[in-house]
Amino acid sequence: MFWEFSEKGIVFFPDPVLIGTPADYSLEYEEVFFTAADGVRLHGWWMPRPGAPVFLWFHGNAGNISHRLDNIRLLWDKVGVQVFIFDYREYGRSEGRINREGTYKDAAAAYRYVSETRGIPGEDIVLFGRSLGTALATDLAVKMPCRGLILESAFTNSSDMARLYAPFMFDWRPKVPYDNLGKIDRIKVPVLIIHGEHDEIIPVDMSRRLYAAALQPKGLYIIPGAHHNDTYFVGGGPYFERLKTFIHRKADD
Repeated sequence: MFWEFSEKGIVFFPDPVLIGTPADYSLEYEEVFFTAADGVRLHGWWMPRPGAPVFLWFHGNAGNISHRLDNIRLLWDKVGVQVFIFDYREYGRSEGRINREGTYKDAAAAYRYVSETRGIPGEDIVLFGRSLGTALATDLAVKMPCRGLILESAFTNSSDMARLYAPFMFDWRPKVPYDNLGKIDRIKVPVLIIHGEHDEIIPVDMSRRLYAAALQPKGLYIIPGAHHNDTYFVGGGPYFERLKTFIHRKADD
């Protein structure tokens, strides 16, 4: 119970202050508010590109959507997708209090917004999870139709991360765990796993283990010299080209 109560500041680092909007990066966008199944009001940005696949973004455990704007601008320029990025409860302008169970509800609500409100079919939705967000993207890829799954800086599961950062709680098992490793072999769509070679927060070996467990078709892209938060910057052109190839591939590739 203590660990569950204490996860804010240990697992989650929400920031309520937006430091910019897509307009600051000359991106057309819409402010979006939508509601999770338990009534929590969430906030996100929709950046349209008619006819293009949708990149549904589940961000990491710190900051908020405004801290991803430079990455979004590069993604928009180099990959050619529509983007929907949103904040989990208590992050940015999203309401509520952050907790593990709530993040799953938030992710499901974001998918519903894209698929139902925007009318985007599953085959045009690419699920992209980064760091903590990989657990939410993976969970949705098991349950909902999608074009593909991209996991960047992914971890295996909650227990492995607890052993890494809190070894005194070696037998800790949360009631609502994150478990990429236990779910990835149930995913039937193409999977691309990306990780920085020198990730100082989540060991690159965790992505290698996920790749080994995933079904084909799958890809593993280890970015030489990259750390946890600079994959897209260090990866540069080849990074965005890899995303573009994966997202725009033909269904029978």
